[in-house]
Amino acid sequence: MVRLDRLRFYSVKARLWRWLLDEVVHAPLDPILHPSRARLWWAGFSTILGHLSFYGIWRSVWPQPFESLWARALVAALGLLLFLPSVTKDTSTRHSALVFSAVCWMSLPAFFFWMYGMNGGNAVWLASVSAMLLIYYHLTDWRIATLGSAIGALIGWMATHNQIQVPPSSVPDENVLVIGFAWIVAFLLGASSANLRRVRQINTLSAMGVMAHELRTPLATINIMGDVLRSLVQHGVPEDKRKQVEELSTRLQNLVRSMNRQIDTQISNAQLLRLPHEKSPIMAAELVQDVVSDYPFRSQRERDCVQVHIRQDFCFVAPRQLFAQVLTNLVKNALHALASASRAPVAGDLRLEVGVHRGKGRIAVSDNGIGIAHGQQDRIFEPFFSSQSGAGSGLGLTFCKNVVEAAQGTISVHAEPNVGAVFMIDLPLNLNTPPDYPHT
Repeated sequence: MVRLDRLRFYSVKARLWRWLLDEVVHAPLDPILHPSRARLWWAGFSTILGHLSFYGIWRSVWPQPFESLWARALVAALGLLLFLPSVTKDTSTRHSALVFSAVCWMSLPAFFFWMYGMNGGNAVWLASVSAMLLIYYHLTDWRIATLGSAIGALIGWMATHNQIQVPPSSVPDENVLVIGFAWIVAFLLGASSANLRRVRQINTLSAMGVMAHELRTPLATINIMGDVLRSLVQHGVPEDKRKQVEELSTRLQNLVRSMNRQIDTQISNAQLLRLPHEKSPIMAAELVQDVVSDYPFRSQRERDCVQVHIRQDFCFVAPRQLFAQVLTNLVKNALHALASASRAPVAGDLRLEVGVHRGKGRIAVSDNGIGIAHGQQDRIFEPFFSSQSGAGSGLGLTFCKNVVEAAQGTISVHAEPNVGAVFMIDLPLNLNTPPDYPHT
């Protein structure tokens, strides 16, 4: 019996430790739940209007023991930060997450716990704090909300006691039970929602894995057929025919390689755009030339319109396979823009340039295609937004942005409708270039 109880104890301990690692340590952090520009605008609008409105209510309609105009105005002004273009332009950036987290923390737990103490823990502020906890866990990740609420409660308690020296007996003891109950409910709801999102993600990944397996099997067969074609024409076939078959086989294998990379890209997108940390030194000129050489062009004319210009080679550190996919995506988009133009492409319509600009390495992909509307240029890096009506998943440029930023770089676009577009990737230089990497 003792041994059985001990085994049960270790089993529970192992399951608890596994849950802690999976759901707390390794689970992706979402500072902004369901991020979107509209959600940030509504949060900012609610912060401004809510605090100003309740100041009037608690000051005039149902007066409270303590209400501060300067504190309400200061907290309401924080909502203006959520309207800044630098915050709302791309809600997936670290800057947006930090601003959103700071505004939510100061306008919710820090302020509400302080006001709760200043008003002696009366019924109005007991209900307000309970509602605040539910709102806070609804806006951000449950781990951030738990830490923020604890720190906010501590700061509110310290600020209250330093201002008015409230004796502990003035706050009803049952309020602690009510706030604790509301806090536990908010915690459970937040953790359950995170678990639901995680289960949906796992199901999506499972479906992607099955699809990838089913697609890779015929792709492998096609790749073998290319090898068979190349071996069959080695003997007894005229030279011109042999070159044509070899060229066809090479294009077939490049197409298979490109499709496999596309599968890997979509799986990375399904994994909430989490990227591997394996990085290696990359020579920009070599990478660009390899991408152009391996790209499965649909025709010789399409291939001839591409030009590569190496102004100055440089070395940077990034995952090579993923960065090759970035350039492949940009080339594919540029070719689509050229195909949508009203004329046949000519040499130089698609250009890839490698150089150094203002102390950073730059890879530029430019085309003379249909361009991008000015109103869409701020949104093309958003997930699921596509400027190609009825085509594309809207994840290609989002994937590119995440890979570039993982390499501490930036990607930007300059485009004019019916003129063309230029995508510029700026990367920090790797000054510790290995000696066996030749410079162009």
